[in-house]
Amino acid sequence: MGTALANICATVYKMITIAAPAKINLTLEVLGKRPDGFHEIRSVVQTINLCDRICFKSAKSIEITSTSPDWKADKSLVSGAASLLRESCGGSSGAAITVEKRIPLVAGLGGDSSDAAAALLGLNRLWKCGLSQTQLSELAGRLGSDVTFFLNGGTALMRGRGEIVTPLKPLSKWWVVLAVPSTIHPPDKTKLLYESLNPDHFTDGQRSASLAQRLNKREVFSPALLYNVFEHVAFSVYPGLFDFAESLLEQSAPHVHLAGSGPTLFCIFRDKVDADKLYHRLKDKKIETYLALTLTSD
Repeated sequence: MGTALANICATVYKMITIAAPAKINLTLEVLGKRPDGFHEIRSVVQTINLCDRICFKSAKSIEITSTSPDWKADKSLVSGAASLLRESCGGSSGAAITVEKRIPLVAGLGGDSSDAAAALLGLNRLWKCGLSQTQLSELAGRLGSDVTFFLNGGTALMRGRGEIVTPLKPLSKWWVVLAVPSTIHPPDKTKLLYESLNPDHFTDGQRSASLAQRLNKREVFSPALLYNVFEHVAFSVYPGLFDFAESLLEQSAPHVHLAGSGPTLFCIFRDKVDADKLYHRLKDKKIETYLALTLTSD
């Protein structure tokens, strides 16, 4: 997103529409607990073309609605992004914001963070704030750990709490099959996953650094390089997730990986034909399934 990947689809009748893509973590490592209470992470992240659409038009006040009845504005970072940007611009402008949801809720795909980044970008344009990418990044970091990444998307290395983002040479075209289980989401699931980790799960960040180096050198990428520290604990946190993963393998999924903090699981394919086959097998089993393609930031 951002200047490069904002995907501004149209500015018609004073309306701005921005695509807000989901992401997968190709790697996710936790190095340890920080003095500020957060965890130090290293993660190679990748946007995919499963996108929400955020529409903006002028209004007297800030009004936020969604096409999803389960999406709540007061629970979303979009509200915080709108308030923060208006405060930073020193104005009292309003906006009618419509969040058209396609990314499943609370699924480990970064949908809310992506929507918040889209809100910063769209409102900066609508209100003619003129904030630079650096200024938007500072605001994004105050909203949440993943929001900064979504300002540009593509392929990147995240460090710190996730707010330090280094763009990488884009991953070549890969197809992603996402499967969302109908499991119970525990309250504050990401916090619970972090609390479930112990020091034996901490690593030194070399998996992420190695993959970042490999991508920048245009070396061959393989699904064998994928890693997510939460796979050590997620199958205990989410009821039925282990059996769900087994059911995907029974449908000939070549590998199964946790998306972010879950509970979504995914497989990544070089060949669209193979991805299509698994996608349709899972759809036939009435599993909530999505087929997506990796995105660059260009």
